[in-house]
Amino acid sequence: MSRIAYNTVTLNADEGRSFNKQLFGLVGAVALSLGFTIGYIASSPASQSAWTAAVPLTSSRATTTVAPSVAVSRPRFPAVAAQQLDAADIAVPPAMLSMFSATSEPAVMNPAVSIMGLGAILFGGFMVVRGWFSKPTPQALLQTVDLHSAPAKSPKWAMASAVPNPSAGDGKTIRIATRKSPLAMWQAEFIESELKRMYPGITVELQPMSTRGDKILDSPLAKIGGKGLFVKELENALLEGRSDIAVHSTKDVPMELPDGLDLSIICKRHDPCDALCFPKGSTKATIDDLPEGATVGTSSLRRQSQLLLKRPDLKFVELRGNVNTRLAKLDSGDYDAIILAAAGLERMGFTDRVMPGKANIIDPDLMLPACGQGALSIELRSDDPETLALLQPLHHILDATTVCCERSMNRRLQGGCQVPISGFARLNGNELNMQARVGSISGAGPLIIKEKTIEIDMSKPWAEIKPIAEQLGTEVADMLLDAGAQAYLDEAYASNDAGVAAQMAANTGAE
Repeated sequence: MSRIAYNTVTLNADEGRSFNKQLFGLVGAVALSLGFTIGYIASSPASQSAWTAAVPLTSSRATTTVAPSVAVSRPRFPAVAAQQLDAADIAVPPAMLSMFSATSEPAVMNPAVSIMGLGAILFGGFMVVRGWFSKPTPQALLQTVDLHSAPAKSPKWAMASAVPNPSAGDGKTIRIATRKSPLAMWQAEFIESELKRMYPGITVELQPMSTRGDKILDSPLAKIGGKGLFVKELENALLEGRSDIAVHSTKDVPMELPDGLDLSIICKRHDPCDALCFPKGSTKATIDDLPEGATVGTSSLRRQSQLLLKRPDLKFVELRGNVNTRLAKLDSGDYDAIILAAAGLERMGFTDRVMPGKANIIDPDLMLPACGQGALSIELRSDDPETLALLQPLHHILDATTVCCERSMNRRLQGGCQVPISGFARLNGNELNMQARVGSISGAGPLIIKEKTIEIDMSKPWAEIKPIAEQLGTEVADMLLDAGAQAYLDEAYASNDAGVAAQMAANTGAE
């Protein structure tokens, strides 16, 4: 499955309404034009003459003095012309004069043609009015997909499958622990909207929290403890019973969870790739467009180790803060480019940062994504089966299969943001492929790349699919270790200022 499988488009309500108006307006205009055309042709002299010739003016039947409802009130053109002819100028046979005399019956229009014209006019008017007052398709209907549908065919923000019992949430309250960052709030609010869509009677409360990772912005994550700093406070709220669930970007969730908590729900995955973002107004699109020695903002050792192999001249600079802050730093000239997750840009509405044709989305063959990137996940207490049952429709089995495979590989390598590990699983029918890479934080050696493909029966229950996927991840990790990946891992863990920060200190003499 290629990256393109995740590039789907959803028609929003405004676009739907505009489209309906255009469609119905076009059909209505055509119908009105047809109706008036038929009416004009039917009332023209030529058509009247043809109709009169086809129906004799005299008949053996008795006639009535009541004019038919479709009679034309004015005299026929031939009769008027005959009256204006001068007998001295032209000789008209008596038979012809009697044929076109003013006393002949009024012209009669073809009833079938009249009905057709009137019908076309009425239909055209109806379509125009319908187009103008038509309502857009409800967004909820655009977002509803089947749990087992293929990602490439699903709407972009679709999450939940069909809910067997919408009343199951009546009277219940779900408290969601979330970070305060704009992206984290978007994710929590989206899960809130999905829960309310599935269960109209449910109450959802958001509990924004500031984590230690949000507060420490002057040190690299690899130095201060990794991405686990972003979830610690949320997990404490779960364990203490102050919150019911926590919503995460799966790539930020540590491989080992505290006792009593499970990452039970893996939602539908969005674009898992990275985006190379340039300052506003730039015409650059790819890594090849970067000038020699360009400054690239990223805090990811994974991204650094892979890009250094293609562009060893690049200078990497520490980049922290939320998406808005990072883009503002880019536009202010602090960097030639920065690297961000494509899914985060799309969720926050920064579609202008994605080039036409997604030219600045980095192909996974060049830079493999982080494990779980692009997928939202929900963490909850292991002893809360009632909440788990309510959340179950949000669990996307196809993407959960690939994400669990990736996380299993990373867990086996004891990975975190301190080490440059990348992993990406692809599911094609009943074939599950897992590729993983480990790089050197100094770029001194080549990437170690391993992959394996297995057959997996996706018709089985999730309880049977999950261990098979996790086993594949573990096997690929062992292949990496057998190829010498442990030396790279030891190098990373032995460095106090791993990766980007160490490089900057060496280049500038400061942290």
